[in-house]
Amino acid sequence: MEEEEIKNRILHQRIAEENRKAEEAIKGTLSLVLEPKAKERLDNIRVVKPEVAQQLDIYLSQLYHSGQLKTKITEEQLVQILRKINEKREFNIKRK
Repeated sequence: MEEEEIKNRILHQRIAEENRKAEEAIKGTLSLVLEPKAKERLDNIRVVKPEVAQQLDIYLSQLYHSGQLKTKITEEQLVQILRKINEKREFNIKRK
């Protein structure tokens, strides 16, 4: 039983380390793609709606890594992206 607990603990530590590395990579990407005011807005969103902020993190990271971002995202552009995300969330809620 003790051996199984050790294996589980090691597994959880590895998963936590992978998650930490992924979060650091996304933070690095965000610093490359967001203008300061957009970053500030995203940080505010993170406090109020962490799940929405996480969606934005992933979406912006994907845009960057796919080469679709040519310039940094402004606060206005971030707000437009947020509106699109909210529209999709509302649609999903209505479908259920």
